[in-house]
Amino acid sequence: MNFSRVNLFDFPLRPILLSHPSSIFVSKRFVTRTSAAVSPSTLLPKSTQSAQIIAKSSSVSLQPVSEDAKEDYQSKDVSGDSIRRRFLEFFASRGHKVLPSASLVPEDPTVLLTIAGMLQFKPIFLGKVPREVPCATTAQRCIRTNDLENVGKTARHHTFFEMLGNFSFGDYFKKEAIRWAWELSTIEFGLPANRVWVSIYEDDDEAFEIWKNEVGVPVERIKRMGEADNFWTSGPTGPCGPCSELYYDFYPERGSDDDVDLGDDTRFIEFYNLVFMQYNKTEDGLLEPLKQKNIDTGLGLERIAQILQKVPNNYETDLIYPIIAKISELANISYDSANEKAKTSLKVIADHIRAVVYLISDGVSPSNIGRGYVVRRLIRRAVRKGKSLGINEYRNGNLKGAFLPAVAEKVIELSTYIDSDVKLKAPRIIEEIRQEELHFKKTLERGEKLLDQKLNDALSIADKTKNTPYLDGKDAFLLYDTYGFPVEITAEVAEERGVSIDMKGFEVEMENQRRQSQAAHNVVKLTVEDDADITKNIADTEFLGYDSLSARAVVKSLLVDGKPVIKVSEGSKVEILLDRTPFYAESGGQIADHGFLYVNSDGNQENAVVEVSDVQKSLKIFVHKGTVKSGALEVGKEVEAAVDADLRQRAKVHHTATHLLQSALKKVVGQETSQAGSLVAFDRLRFDFNINRSLHDNELKEIERLINRWIGDATRLETKVLPLADAKRAGAIAMFGEKYDENEVRVVEVPGVSMELCGGTHVGNTAEIRAFKIISEQGIASGIRRIEAVAGEAFIEYINSRDSQMTRLCSTLKVKAEKVIETVENLLKELRAAKKEASDLRSKAAVYKASVISKNAFTVGTSQTIRVLVDSMDDTDADSLKSAAEHLISTLEDPVAVVLGSSPEKDKVSLVAAFSPGVVSLGVQAGKFIGPIAKLCGGGGGGKPNFAQAGGRKPENLPSALEKAREDLVATLSEKVG
Repeated sequence: MNFSRVNLFDFPLRPILLSHPSSIFVSKRFVTRTSAAVSPSTLLPKSTQSAQIIAKSSSVSLQPVSEDAKEDYQSKDVSGDSIRRRFLEFFASRGHKVLPSASLVPEDPTVLLTIAGMLQFKPIFLGKVPREVPCATTAQRCIRTNDLENVGKTARHHTFFEMLGNFSFGDYFKKEAIRWAWELSTIEFGLPANRVWVSIYEDDDEAFEIWKNEVGVPVERIKRMGEADNFWTSGPTGPCGPCSELYYDFYPERGSDDDVDLGDDTRFIEFYNLVFMQYNKTEDGLLEPLKQKNIDTGLGLERIAQILQKVPNNYETDLIYPIIAKISELANISYDSANEKAKTSLKVIADHIRAVVYLISDGVSPSNIGRGYVVRRLIRRAVRKGKSLGINEYRNGNLKGAFLPAVAEKVIELSTYIDSDVKLKAPRIIEEIRQEELHFKKTLERGEKLLDQKLNDALSIADKTKNTPYLDGKDAFLLYDTYGFPVEITAEVAEERGVSIDMKGFEVEMENQRRQSQAAHNVVKLTVEDDADITKNIADTEFLGYDSLSARAVVKSLLVDGKPVIKVSEGSKVEILLDRTPFYAESGGQIADHGFLYVNSDGNQENAVVEVSDVQKSLKIFVHKGTVKSGALEVGKEVEAAVDADLRQRAKVHHTATHLLQSALKKVVGQETSQAGSLVAFDRLRFDFNINRSLHDNELKEIERLINRWIGDATRLETKVLPLADAKRAGAIAMFGEKYDENEVRVVEVPGVSMELCGGTHVGNTAEIRAFKIISEQGIASGIRRIEAVAGEAFIEYINSRDSQMTRLCSTLKVKAEKVIETVENLLKELRAAKKEASDLRSKAAVYKASVISKNAFTVGTSQTIRVLVDSMDDTDADSLKSAAEHLISTLEDPVAVVLGSSPEKDKVSLVAAFSPGVVSLGVQAGKFIGPIAKLCGGGGGGKPNFAQAGGRKPENLPSALEKAREDLVATLSEKVG
């Protein structure tokens, strides 16, 4: 769901949370019991009752479960789904609005993925938007990849996890947050009080007093920690505050001495973090008290599940273990009896496919950039781990050799209470994972062989030189660029072999590739010979093109071949910087305006005309690229800048049509479809989007129908300039990868149809588009499709061109337009019949010729006689050559070996080798024999032991090649039969 289009706080508690199923899937490793249903009125108290509930809750005497009184704790349902439900119910009954998890693709453009529960509330915490409820609670899906190498190796690291959180926006603060965290942990979840430790910020005496005096935690179990561990900041400046964390102690018998280390993962696990947002950090580092104090907490669902379900790590909880069980089944191994390396692989696959399923569900497809690279990297790591477990392929239905879809099916099965939308998107998720796995497997084997060779070389060199073995950066880049190996995977494999990677060398190669890629584009170079940036002395160009197609402007600078000049004359190619311009510079997929600059004579200044063919931007400086058609142009002179109005209109039509196309795709194909690139040109538009299948004909027709209906509605466009946050809140679509000004963005809206952040030029009314037609739809990369279309004047030209072609076709065929298809189909049928007849005749002729040359066969051998025939059949085509060889094998007595050659066309050679069963039984194979012969003719080929074909490009070498074949056959067969 796209929360930029809805009021974030309008969601009631999902019905799914109001009760729990009477039976839950729990493996034999877990014993759980269902809890009593809770009434909706208990779950959803009115927000206005918050203060009363807080007051009432604050006066309740907290009675945590002790080590000796755990009967109620043992009887409660501790399944992962139940823990999530109980957490939300707990805070709903204390005045919190239960909100759904935000997407893993955050609204915040500064963050790649949703990494914390508080992210969707960041604008509220930063004071950029007002609160709409006093407090809220969520079960937020999160992705973190900064500790990828620890996944599966530790008890608690994951890429995908759920963060349970309660949040106060200037409502309650430290006292209530602490008391409720303790009540939830020790009463609702029943954790023994003597096993819970607390950390606080070293200077936070207020938190210390609450924990000690009001909650009753013994002083020896309250640890003061420094800023690095227990002080949260939103950045160098802004809201910040101390933290307090709750830890579970697996081994309380080890005592509570002063030197106890809460960072000891073998004894403790941090499961709940409370952030007290109470200060504003100024630029000079001072901490000023906030007027509105906030609470931001996070309780890791997988961690609390590990504690409550009493398993040794997060992976063996019912949230993840069923996935591991499925992978174990595919690998035909037992998790319990597997060694540590195999267990780690099982955990990594389970973790990664959990993350991949939810990322794809939220609209992220595998690719080589941004979020898509995260998905691709996780899938590829999972494939490698699967290979290490011996899962070579898994055939089930249409999975066709991919095993990850079967794992994903188990993740989807467990998704009901995490995100119910996942099951609706299951077919697309499964298909994207399957295609990505199969795509990677195509290059995996070759890449692994090369990597293994490079690592062996590195180890051999190190052994000789007595140096530390390392893999050259160029080799790591080759694996990345040619074989699709993420450098992280190369590093993992190398580490297993004790080889390090020259990462600096790898980065150099990456940078070289980036520079080459950029050089292939139309890049504006604004530097002079001494490397001083000319833009430092040029003010930003004032863009007037939204309102006017012509304007008076002053020439601020001229560049020829990147060097500044004062004056240019007729015939010169020049780059011109103006103080203001009506020309649109290429950006946002829209190509630049074309037009002219005019200089009128005034005294000593002669007339001049400059044709502008391109405009590029460097930051906010526009660079007009053109040719001086007549006269001369000087720095400081005034010009009349005029945009070609017809071409601008074509661009406007195609840009607005692109917005309509995106909206139509979302309606017809699905809201998860997102833009992956675009081109707005004068003659067409191009739109790339994420999807792992081709569009059906009926879908393309429906897209066209929708767009042409919107065009016919003659809707007036609305353009506004808003702060970025306001634009997103209004529902404007922001493109991932695009950078936007936080203060001001341009929003283009076709009311009721689309709303996008866009700096391009657009029509004033959809009626100006006139008509829209899709001219092609095709795949351009894994998971990326492309639609090309025409609109407006380009549509008319396209239709006229097609009509002209149809008229000529009708004239040529001498039929009416409605009879063209039928006539062409009949002609094709006749052509196929004629081709078959001709082929049959050529084959018969070749067979006859083969009968004639069969007398040229000779025998080889003494203990056994073998007939051999090596001959040329002039210009016989490849198919007929095959028929001739088959005829000879069937008519000459076994054993027999036949090699034939021909030159059916200029610069083309055909070869065929046919060996009877008696020859093949001697170990002589046609497929292996014909290859070296074909190489003599500049080609190659191969085939089966009894029959093989080959080709070449050097007919002049055919006689010598056949002679070589004759000699080799005689030598080989003579050796076999004496």
